[in-house]
Amino acid sequence: MTTGTALFLGFIVLQRLGELVIARRNTARLLARGAREVGAGHYPVMVALHTAWVLALLVFGWDRPLHMGWLALYAVLQVFRVWILGTLGSRWTTRIIVLDEPLVARGPFRFIPHPNYTLVVAEIIVAPMVLGLTWVALVFTVLNAAMLWHRIGVEDGALRGKGRFADGRARP
Repeated sequence: MTTGTALFLGFIVLQRLGELVIARRNTARLLARGAREVGAGHYPVMVALHTAWVLALLVFGWDRPLHMGWLALYAVLQVFRVWILGTLGSRWTTRIIVLDEPLVARGPFRFIPHPNYTLVVAEIIVAPMVLGLTWVALVFTVLNAAMLWHRIGVEDGALRGKGRFADGRARP
């Protein structure tokens, strides 16, 4: 394993574990504020999917060279991640949590309806491509698309009752 590959894979593992810690903390705080979780039934499937994706990267990518163009794109995606997490702050979580407050409508949410899902779709494609694992990108893109189709439907249904964004625009 090259140092670059080890650092890349280590970053992905540590980032995902760190996100789970942040998500757990934020979920507990939101629930303590009166929020409720919806669609919890699919959560184990999502965790299993993402765990399998990381394991596929580790098992099949540990001895692969890095493709620098894809790595640069992955770095850009991490800037997008920071923007999303910074915008949502304590409202970011890996679960669907509905809070009786206006929806966030600033930052990337001004431009696209589900920026975090957009980011994850891109990462599921780009990270394997950094390691030249086209088949991992394809397989997990298809699996993730099916999971997101369900998840976004559940989330949009739960939020439909929220009525308006924080800036007063009506929800679609």
